Amino acid sequence: MLNAFLIALQFLTRLPLPANLTRDVHTDPDMLARSVLTYPLVGAVIGLMLVAILFLLYWWLPYTRPLVAAGIILLAWVLLTGALHLDGLSDSADAWVGGYGDPERSLAIMKDPYCGPAGVSIIVVVLLAKFAALTTVLTQNWLYVLLVPVMARAAIIVLFLSTPYVRKEGIGASHAEHLSRKGAYVVLTLTGLFCFYLLGFKFVWLLCVLSVVFLLLRYLMMKRIGGTTGDTAGAMVELIELVGLLALAII
Repeated sequence: MLNAFLIALQFLTRLPLPANLTRDVHTDPDMLARSVLTYPLVGAVIGLMLVAILFLLYWWLPYTRPLVAAGIILLAWVLLTGALHLDGLSDSADAWVGGYGDPERSLAIMKDPYCGPAGVSIIVVVLLAKFAALTTVLTQNWLYVLLVPVMARAAIIVLFLSTPYVRKEGIGASHAEHLSRKGAYVVLTLTGLFCFYLLGFKFVWLLCVLSVVFLLLRYLMMKRIGGTTGDTAGAMVELIELVGLLALAII
């Protein structure tokens, strides 16, 4: 399982891991599928690193204003993930606007490496909204910054369990096709118990809100392209992180 976790860590973050750690298993479909089961753990690593940065910031500069702290945490968040999910979000936005309801056209636009005005706009809006939410969240409970990345990446498991992967040659095709349903249910249960332990009944409320967002996004994916892709999965991660932060800020 360690190799699966390292594959997920290499894929979902830009942490400087030696490339030869998983060289022999990086093309094994079963290993790629098992790596999906460790996505919530990768989310925990991201969250812990953000919390560590926050603690160091307030240790060195105890009078740092919330606006400055939120800006630094958001910058670190983007750098840690290499803007991977933001790329999926921008591609999905361009596809939904420029696809004119046509599935094939939408999929073709998502493969285009260029970012259109819809993609740029959605990235700006999401980052501004995340920044605004962080200015409140960081003054309430540092656990929120830990748990939001965990829940967003657990949502990828739910998406792969419930939604067809439409690109058979896509980067996530093996991840979704060989995913163990039994293993996925175990991971999701443990993730839910972990989040409930840390948040209490706030987690139940948050889970209800994020479930509505997930179902809405899944409906849009099914209606437009008949399933999911790596880009739409990345867009879902960004939007669930955003709604999670906003919901916790409102609480």
